[in-house]
Amino acid sequence: MKEVLSLWLPAVLWAAVIFALSSIPGLTSGLDFWDLLLRKAAHVTEFAILGALLARALGHSLPAVAAGVAYAVLDEIHQSFVPNRAGVPLDVVIDTVGVVLGVVLYAQVRERWLLRRPA
Repeated sequence: MKEVLSLWLPAVLWAAVIFALSSIPGLTSGLDFWDLLLRKAAHVTEFAILGALLARALGHSLPAVAAGVAYAVLDEIHQSFVPNRAGVPLDVVIDTVGVVLGVVLYAQVRERWLLRRPA
């Protein structure tokens, strides 16, 4: 039980952080183009972290990507109910890029760590 909790708790907590951020109405800085760029970079970053945590919890890349993309879809649906927010299909694509990036980076770091680990 302790091992399952240590694997899944970080992913669940990070998903909750994403949900909380998505619940903020009208999240803008008023910086026009820079605001758009920063928000899209935030999407990639937060979903890259989620992708890495899901890969760690699930132990395989493909299920982690599938779970991350499913969460991205649910996040956009959630945002469609938040005042001054919208569910944007392009954001699912951006989130997917983040998930894949996180899963790939996690796999690379894990592989390098395992190669350096004494037998």
